[in-house]
Amino acid sequence: MDRPEEWRAADARRALDAVVDPELDEPITDLRFVRSVEVTGTDVRVHLRLPTSFCAPNFAYLMASDAKDVLTALPWTRRVVVELDDHHDSDLINRGLAADAGYRGTFAHEADRDLEELRSTFKRKAHTAAMERVLTRMVRGGTPVEELGRVTLGDLPDDDATRALHRRRAAVGLRTGEELPVFVDHTGTAYPEVELPLQLRMARSTRISIEGNAHFCRGLLATRYDLEDKVS
Repeated sequence: MDRPEEWRAADARRALDAVVDPELDEPITDLRFVRSVEVTGTDVRVHLRLPTSFCAPNFAYLMASDAKDVLTALPWTRRVVVELDDHHDSDLINRGLAADAGYRGTFAHEADRDLEELRSTFKRKAHTAAMERVLTRMVRGGTPVEELGRVTLGDLPDDDATRALHRRRAAVGLRTGEELPVFVDHTGTAYPEVELPLQLRMARSTRISIEGNAHFCRGLLATRYDLEDKVS
């Protein structure tokens, strides 16, 4: 990787790893939403694609905008162009991105919800799913559901699932001290013991919904673009 364009393209792709689909809670690079990355000197042009032409415009804009932000933040970029392909609002979104118009400036009266409010909603769902994963693992290991309220972050093993929970807690503004309870709402308030079974079922529903949607979207994307390794 001797040519500057080659290492810069690799650097750009690494930066795009930080851009997450808000609904699926996975990087757009893992989801294969990044169609191409082209680097010419210090200029970067990225094309994104989505599973269908009618994916929610607010989600589409958020991912495209976040992609432009992480690329612009790289120390070597001079001009960054991010374009969304094959979406019913591609022209509108691409014009808004090019003009740095922001979400409301792009969609005007159609922007009925603040983008940060939307982002917060899905960060909370991601935290709920991450919390459910570690708690369900403890239940399968023999911990009664009624005792989950006493589980602290320090009780969890040092593994990928725990580290993911720490990241999700930080994303919603929660502390990650070892003495803090795991089973909490988005404000950090622990659930009463009587609510634990219901809250765990609700958290599991959130996690299954996220994972199911991700699998479904992978299949749609593979079919739409005739990708070789289609999801079965």
